[in-house]
Amino acid sequence: MFTFEGARVYLPGEIAETTVTVANGQIAEIGGPVQGEVIDAHGLILAPALIDVHGDAFERQLMPRPGVFFPTQTAVIDTDRQLAANGIATAYHAITLGWEPGLRDVARARDLMQAMRDLAPRLTVENRVQLRWETFAFEALDVITWALDGPLLPSVAFNDHTSMTMRAYDVAIQDRAFELSPDFSIAALDDDRMKKRTASKAQRAGLGEADYIALLGKIWDRRDAVPDAIKQVADMARRAGAPMLSHDDTRAETRAWFRDLGARVAEFPMVMEAAQAARAGGDPIIFGAPNAARGGSHIGSLGAGDMVEAGLCDALASDYFYPAMLAAIAKLDHEQRADRLALWSLVSTGPARAMQLDDRGTIAAGKRADLVLVDWPEGSVPAIQGTWVAGRCAYRGLPAG
Repeated sequence: MFTFEGARVYLPGEIAETTVTVANGQIAEIGGPVQGEVIDAHGLILAPALIDVHGDAFERQLMPRPGVFFPTQTAVIDTDRQLAANGIATAYHAITLGWEPGLRDVARARDLMQAMRDLAPRLTVENRVQLRWETFAFEALDVITWALDGPLLPSVAFNDHTSMTMRAYDVAIQDRAFELSPDFSIAALDDDRMKKRTASKAQRAGLGEADYIALLGKIWDRRDAVPDAIKQVADMARRAGAPMLSHDDTRAETRAWFRDLGARVAEFPMVMEAAQAARAGGDPIIFGAPNAARGGSHIGSLGAGDMVEAGLCDALASDYFYPAMLAAIAKLDHEQRADRLALWSLVSTGPARAMQLDDRGTIAAGKRADLVLVDWPEGSVPAIQGTWVAGRCAYRGLPAG
């Protein structure tokens, strides 16, 4: 048992200087007497720990340079420590299950998930998985079945970067039709512009440009079977009770189609039509924290800060940079996009609700003691001084001063 004393505590509905006592991995009492070990938190913030619903920065640990792979277990341990130092107590690693060879190969994804299972007793935070399934990757179905039966229930995100790549050359990525619609306009594979469009993907896959495009053509031939494959995966996820997300929606039609399958979370909607459709349907909406921290989308989609201010964002995910979650809150606070508690809920309560994690995300008696101590001086940037996961200290960063 231990008690945080002297902190400004982010409680549901208020910020108060009070005590928080932790016992048996849970928040035992708020505002009671000091019990057990005392953690002096004067001058600091005590807040719910961060929950990251979509992060793929681990790929930099797996492949720090193009084609240069590091041992998977080394990458997992390093990633886990980064998460703890950034205040992230629960992380859904967006592990791509795709048809490409190389970094996003299905076999490599399974090896990564197995490494996470094997290393679980040595990890400091709760490392979960988002099955970031490319809907043309039929070869991933067995791995999805295996993953859904794992010790920590994953989420399932429906991604279609294949259709995105195959869209007509005069159609912006945000303007494309619903991928399964007959109105979806298609690019020619033998156009030189396809080489430019796929160059980075070919490098990631370890293929030459011509070989990548040839493989893309073979995969595109699967298109007619994709709707049934999506329905099969959605049925598997429903039976497992896994949260489901659709990714990069550009149409209300897209959101409605996936909602009908049970995918009730809109991840990174690219245009206002899709975001408003999600809100009208009561679906949680996720945006990227780097988008908010940088002041806009790097690919010209909706600005996360604007969506927060408009009430069209429920959660911010690290996406490709773990420190972005805390940095986003700092920037949005500086811009006065919302009050401090509402902003913090974007990295705690909102993600917990989206992932159906009812045991965490707020500081309340009986909740899991996933907590962070934050040093946030007036006029400066916040920094994590400590992260606790189910009452266990996962990280403590005491400054020199």
